[in-house]
This record gives sequence, C-alpha cells and structure tokens, in this order.
Amino acid sequence: MNLDNIQFDEKGLVPAIVQDARSKSVLTLAYMNKESLEKTLETNETVFYSRSRQELWHKGETSGNTQQVTSIHYDCDQDALLVQVVPNGPACHKGDYSCFSEAITSDKASLSENRYEILDQLQQVLADRKATNPEGSYTSKLFQEGVDRIAKKIGEEAGEVIIAAKNNDAEELSLESADLLFHLLVLLTDRDVSFDKVLGVLEERHR
Repeated sequence: MNLDNIQFDEKGLVPAIVQDARSKSVLTLAYMNKESLEKTLETNETVFYSRSRQELWHKGETSGNTQQVTSIHYDCDQDALLVQVVPNGPACHKGDYSCFSEAITSDKASLSENRYEILDQLQQVLADRKATNPEGSYTSKLFQEGVDRIAKKIGEEAGEVIIAAKNNDAEELSLESADLLFHLLVLLTDRDVSFDKVLGVLEERHR
C-alpha cells in the first residue's frame, strides 16, 4: 500500500471501518493517522488514533482483545479505509462483539445480515470461558472435565439429532442440532481450532 495515495483530512486523520474478515460484520469505526497506519502495517494488528486522548491506541493492548489484520483497502476517493481483521475478543469496550449492537430499526432481518456471525461470536465467548473459568459456568465445567467429557457430550447430542430426524420433528431436530453444534464448538475451542479453519476445509473441498 502506498500511503501517499491516502487522503488524510485537515487533522491528518482518515476514518477506518473495521470488518470481521470471516463473518463480514462491521465491528467498529475508528480513525488512523499516518503513524498509526504505519504501525498497523508493521505489527499486523490494528493501531488507531484516539481523537479524545490525542494519542496512538493499540487495540487490545490492555484488554487483550487485539485485532489481527488480514487486509487493508481504501475507497474510490482514497479518503476512507476498510480494515479486515480476525478479532481476538469483543470489538466494543462494553464487551459486545461489535460496536454496532444497538438497532434503530425493528426489522429483525436487518439486524444480522450475516446469519453465521453467531458462530464467530459464540466461539469468542467460549474462548473467554476457557481463559477466565467463571464459577458456575456450564462450559467452564466442560473445559475443566476435559476432552473426553466434551467428546462424550457430542456423542450424546448426535444421538439426539438422529432420534429427532427419525421422529420427523423439524422443531426438535433444529433444537438438537443447535445443541450438537454448540458442543462441537466447545470441542474445537478446547483443542484451539477455530471454526473458520473448518469452513476453510469445506471451501477447499468445494473448489
């Protein structure tokens, strides 16, 4: 990327739209100056410019919720950036997956353009449960009991899915399939395998 092509404003800033490279959901809108953009390119993690504090801001430096950069594009007017990332935790300081969690419209279809966004969000929550081990958490207990217990749960849930299918009960099949997928995500998280890696295998096979 030739930084001389970027049209910074009179304050030396350019808006940066941060997008999840996997789910394609918009995570946040931040600002960069030339120095923060250079550091982002150098570290491969998002570094922004805080307009309120008037200093560089390495996303996740204190919270651990860093964002690994996969690509950066500028728009046709060269005055805005699209930064695609793999998030390591919530993007919002409130703990939400995205800063755009508040809806103005009430149309449910418009709230989540990407139906698969929930899988990314869920695995991030599971990773947090594994790391922090909160008391009373069902998933934390599964992680503590280990891979054998988690694998057993997957076997149990798979059996429930088969029964629901043989009963020809669409509602039951949907519920049991959700349980199976949840426990599969627990297993993947326990083994430090991202669901995105699984999707990558499917994409490769499809090609």
